[in-house]
Amino acid sequence: MELVLQRAYFKEGTNGALFSADTFICHAIELPWCNNKRNISCIPEGVYEIIPRFSKRFQHHLILKNVKGRSFILFHPANDAKRDLQGCIAPVTYLSGIGKGLYSKDAMQKLLSLVYQAKDRKEKILLTIKSQNYENYRTL
Repeated sequence: MELVLQRAYFKEGTNGALFSADTFICHAIELPWCNNKRNISCIPEGVYEIIPRFSKRFQHHLILKNVKGRSFILFHPANDAKRDLQGCIAPVTYLSGIGKGLYSKDAMQKLLSLVYQAKDRKEKILLTIKSQNYENYRTL
């Protein structure tokens, strides 16, 4: 299973849209890009393996493997990137601002369901993160 996170970068945060096989899953919020600095930056664009994980703090969530210079980068619920994230990615149902969203737990459940189905099929789960280049879109 391949997930694709298309990002839009802003000074205050990063907003994204998460897709599976060209089907929209949910939006995502992250910290702004600050040269991959630990706890204050989103992670670099690239391809990462995703593994389901459980902890007391976040319950069921996802961890990204082999993030250069970083560790414990997770997908977990959060509604305000600057307040709630330290480099992780939060799925959200609706964007409410830059780096802010609503109904994160609902979006997380939707994402977990898809990932666990892929895991049951013994599929490797990959996340490709790339920039959403608005210059390629034409206005009608």
